[in-house]
Amino acid sequence: MDLTKYIAAIQDFPSEGILFRDVTPLMQDKDAYRATIDEFVEWAKSLNEEIHIVTGPEARGFLFGCPVAYNLEAGFVPVRKPGKLPRETVDEKYDLEYGSNEVSIHLDSIRPGQNVIIVDDLLATGGTVEATIHLIERLGGNVVGIAFLIELEALHGIDKLKGYNVHSLLKY
Repeated sequence: MDLTKYIAAIQDFPSEGILFRDVTPLMQDKDAYRATIDEFVEWAKSLNEEIHIVTGPEARGFLFGCPVAYNLEAGFVPVRKPGKLPRETVDEKYDLEYGSNEVSIHLDSIRPGQNVIIVDDLLATGGTVEATIHLIERLGGNVVGIAFLIELEALHGIDKLKGYNVHSLLKY
C-alpha cells in the first residue's frame, strides 16, 4: 500500500515556512492504519529478539506504539512531558533549535535487561528519540530497534541514532 497517499502536507504550520506532515488522514483510513501497524510489527519481528516493551513518545507515539505492543504481546511505556506521570519518574532534557525540552518515564517502567523498541510517527532532528534512548538505557533497558512512520531526511535526525537499528516506513 502506498502510505504517502494518506499523509497530508500542510504549508506554514505550525509557523510560516514549515511544511507539516499530517498523519491523521492515515489514521482515519482503517486500511492504511492497519497496514502501517502491520509493517511496524513485521519489522519488529524481523529483529529476532523478544520484545518486552514498546515505548512511544507523547502523543502520536502512543497512537502507533500501543497497537504495535498489543500485536507483539509486549507492554507499552508512555514517554511523557514532565509532570504528566503520577509516580516517581526519570527525566531527560534535550536541546531544540531554540531552547530545550524534557521527557519522562516512570522509574519502574523498564527493568534491566528488557528489550525495548521505540515507535513514533516522525523523525525530524532526533532530539526526542535520543532523549528516549537515554531514559531507557539509564533504567537498564536494551534498545533493540527504533521505528518511524516518517523520516525527514533533510533534518539529519538519523545522525543521532548511529549504532541503533532504525526503520522508517516513509522518507521525505
